[in-house]
Amino acid sequence: MKKKVLSILLAATFTVSMFAGCGNSNTTAKDDNAAKTEDTADDAAEEETKGDAATEDTASDGDFNITVNLASEPMTMDPALNSSVDGGIMALHLFEGLMKWEDSGEAANGSDGTADSGKLVPGQAESYEKTENDDGTVTYTFKLRDGIKWSDGKDVTAGDFEYSWKRLVNPETAADYNYMLDGVVNATEIMAGEKDPDELAAKALDDKTFEVTLVNDLNYFEELCAFPAMMPVREDMIEKAGDQWTFDTATYISNGAYKLKEWTHNSQIVVEKNENYYDVENLGPETITFKLMDDQNAMLSGFNSGELDFIEDVPQAEIANLIASGDMKIVDYIGTYYVCFQTQKAPFDDPRVRKAFSLAIDRTYIVNQVTQSGQVEAGGFVPSGVYDADGADGDDFRTVGGDYYKPTDADYEANCDEARQLLADAGYPNGEGFPVVEYLYNTSDAHKAVAEALQFMWEEELGVKVTLNNQEWAAFLQTRKDGDYSIARNGWIADYNDPISFLDMWMTGGGNNDAQYANDDYDALIKQAKTTTDNAERMDLLHQAEDKLIGEDSVLAPLYFYTQKYMLADGIEGMYYCPLGYFFFGYTHQA
Repeated sequence: MKKKVLSILLAATFTVSMFAGCGNSNTTAKDDNAAKTEDTADDAAEEETKGDAATEDTASDGDFNITVNLASEPMTMDPALNSSVDGGIMALHLFEGLMKWEDSGEAANGSDGTADSGKLVPGQAESYEKTENDDGTVTYTFKLRDGIKWSDGKDVTAGDFEYSWKRLVNPETAADYNYMLDGVVNATEIMAGEKDPDELAAKALDDKTFEVTLVNDLNYFEELCAFPAMMPVREDMIEKAGDQWTFDTATYISNGAYKLKEWTHNSQIVVEKNENYYDVENLGPETITFKLMDDQNAMLSGFNSGELDFIEDVPQAEIANLIASGDMKIVDYIGTYYVCFQTQKAPFDDPRVRKAFSLAIDRTYIVNQVTQSGQVEAGGFVPSGVYDADGADGDDFRTVGGDYYKPTDADYEANCDEARQLLADAGYPNGEGFPVVEYLYNTSDAHKAVAEALQFMWEEELGVKVTLNNQEWAAFLQTRKDGDYSIARNGWIADYNDPISFLDMWMTGGGNNDAQYANDDYDALIKQAKTTTDNAERMDLLHQAEDKLIGEDSVLAPLYFYTQKYMLADGIEGMYYCPLGYFFFGYTHQA
């Protein structure tokens, strides 16, 4: 009976959403990274970037231009401060790290020429050497390419990387992703305020040589060197404009394939070929226009009319038919969609309450009847597809670790019985005396449908009252980051293929620790995993950490493991994709 009623409610949601107006909120998360967070709130009212004026048509006659939609207004365009997937994709077009993702040449679905996985190759670096030192540290020495330049024509130097990496770990920068460099010698002490940023073991030996010394060997370090937060930024521009440097085309100097031409806030970001990029001759589009919108009906309408060449989201009710027709593609995506609890505030400061709410979720119903895009029910936080050094016969971290609860429909009633007992043990038998709590999500009919399903399940199975609150993307990220919520939608996409990408973010005080979880034992496990030189021991420690995070403390309620959906206009080839969530448009062309 419950599922029949829920189906009626969701059908009503979809009917209403078909007539919804345009809005401005993001539908993904690096959280996704919903995950990955920044802040440009002080400048949100600014109408457009200084420099090139906004125009209705940014394309030059006769040139190939592409228009895509990833999300709504980004929180920041500073690669060091960004923590969202949409912001990361833009950064990967505007900036380039020591390493980069290149087209692997493997076609997705065998239909549209889209590569489904990038391969890691040298970017601004021409080559690098790795040296294992007698004291257990590891040194990487990068040699930069000849002729690499910023978009204003100045040379890119090793000193630019030194400045940018030291800026990232400097506590004054307050970058959520500073911990990405905690494997570099002295980084942890710098972030704790115990050492000066100049002591970071990342230095320019000369203009062409950048040396980095790691505490121990990191098998994912090369992937870190392609991550947006580690991309170089210009010291003189930041010193000149401060935190306003990203808003002016005169100061937003980049070193990637494209440069910023226009930012009309809440409308579009236009980038154009960087004539100083070393591979400019092989680039495709003259301009890439990132339309800033979050209404799924408007997205699909724009795609069907030819206004948009690429979209990631459509009205929820349209997904199944679009997949069946082949118009919507589904590719791998290493990430988890989950519910995040504010662990420092009652009633979710009690792990029994958190576990009860997690067990009361019918994950099979959500993936089969709500999302309908091939997602898989999540029995843990680290998703399928993440490497495990001890995995036999191709097993990954998830299959080695197993499930912390039975996520499938067959076990749902038993899960609910356990949930009700846990809630009673916490002092709320049949939900009696439980305060009204709010579930926070960002504007999207897909997230709304999930929210309404969760609301119904919690009220039906636990006897509690849950209200819903949706916010525009940037506001949502800030509210969640500030901890001003009880329960919130969340998601996380791997920054690199290693379980630590999902687990070190929950250390006490971490910039992406939206649950505000604090556990000394958990912190100790992560720290030990980051310092051991024994890879088997490292994986065991990471499994222990997930045991504590999900199995014991129920900090999060994972719902499902992501898949990535998208639509690409006919006649466009050369786009490629990395399962970390990044799409690349710089080498697209018309067939």
